[in-house]
Amino acid sequence: MANVLERVPVREQDPKVRATNFEEVCLGYSKEEAMEEATRCLNCKNAKCIKGCPVSINIPAFINEVKEGNIEEAYKIIGQSSALPAICGRVCPQESQCEGQCIRGIKGEPISIGKLERFVADYALENDIKPEGAKTTNGHKVAVIGSGPSGLTCAGDLAKLGYDVTVFEALHELGGVLVYGIPEFRLPKQKIVAKEIEKVKELGVKFEENVVIGRSTTIDQLIEEENFEAVFIGSGAGLPMFMGIPGENANGVFSANEYLTRSNLMKAFDDSFDTPIVAGKKVAVIGGGNVAMDAARTALRLGAEVHVVYRRSEAELPARAEEVHHAKEEGVIFDLLTNPKEILVDEKGYVKGMKVVKMELGEPDASGRRRPVEIEGSEYDIELDTVIMSLGTSPNPLIASTTEGLEVNKRRCIVADDENGQTSKAAVFAGGDAVTGAATVILAMGAGKAGAKGIHEYLSNK
Repeated sequence: MANVLERVPVREQDPKVRATNFEEVCLGYSKEEAMEEATRCLNCKNAKCIKGCPVSINIPAFINEVKEGNIEEAYKIIGQSSALPAICGRVCPQESQCEGQCIRGIKGEPISIGKLERFVADYALENDIKPEGAKTTNGHKVAVIGSGPSGLTCAGDLAKLGYDVTVFEALHELGGVLVYGIPEFRLPKQKIVAKEIEKVKELGVKFEENVVIGRSTTIDQLIEEENFEAVFIGSGAGLPMFMGIPGENANGVFSANEYLTRSNLMKAFDDSFDTPIVAGKKVAVIGGGNVAMDAARTALRLGAEVHVVYRRSEAELPARAEEVHHAKEEGVIFDLLTNPKEILVDEKGYVKGMKVVKMELGEPDASGRRRPVEIEGSEYDIELDTVIMSLGTSPNPLIASTTEGLEVNKRRCIVADDENGQTSKAAVFAGGDAVTGAATVILAMGAGKAGAKGIHEYLSNK
């Protein structure tokens, strides 16, 4: 089996069926399929896949245990590096990270590392395999702000080292972007996210919901009045960006954040909930990232004809290839090399269409991608009733503005060291989207690990 070039295929819902429901698209491997796929691994001595993983999972070691059928041992190996494997196995861009480095991929398809991680993690959830925590506590108190992937990872790693950790979450439900930003059909909330958070709780981490840092309390108060010896800021980036074009304030224009939050966290996709959401008959999603794909596929499931409007070509789409492929299969229409100029509004203030212009690719810009240039005289109107802006997000300035001595950059991101998360303020560390701006779940987790390491070193030296 080691010489087989093609992956064991993973089962998925039929596109025509899944486009009408919010159930998970990918059905995952069975144990037999996972063991078969694991036999393709070359078990490289100098494993490049580990270097491609932001949290440095020992990938060959866990895959070797899967090959032998030792799934619990495989989970223990993953658990040494990752607190959220069932989540990572679903939403990480493995094709550009671990799988992108896989030697097997040179002459064939890389090992399906993400799907194997998902199988192992799901097996652990189904069989209630406990994570390995600290045998004793060290008495040091650490506060973590935000229960998204960065905060959960930092909290879990610190708890394993014996710290007394409390996570403060602004919303009424734990999980951050995992619960409000990623659709149910990609990441089930109760089946996966809630259970992964329970695993973190089993390590001894405490959680407090409905605590808005900067309003309910401040970082300075946590340190000076509540005796926390260090604080990690993993509050994410939830402030949406807009284009600044005419008509943007019309009824029927949403940020992807609001749209997805209504659907995901407020359960608008479930008919048994009363949460209002605009389904729309014809929807345009502006942007080409993963969040744009999530918004487009959500609107499609709510019954709309959906167009993704993106100013570059398909080759430049920043979304994962898998998400673009799934969106196309389900019926999302891609209007590429197209850019909005104005949102057209009727006399009652509602969206009635959008004026767009065709683009062509010119010379590369600072990002290395070819800059889109308007084609003169190519403007035209399209009829719409809903527009969803998915242009990226920036951190909410509330925490930085209420914390003395905390440096931020011109993008409102907290300035922190890449290696250990140290900020300009003593005892305060930060990581994830609050530092980088909107990025991936796994990069946020990597920053959470770095922050935990930095806090441990800081308190040990102190």
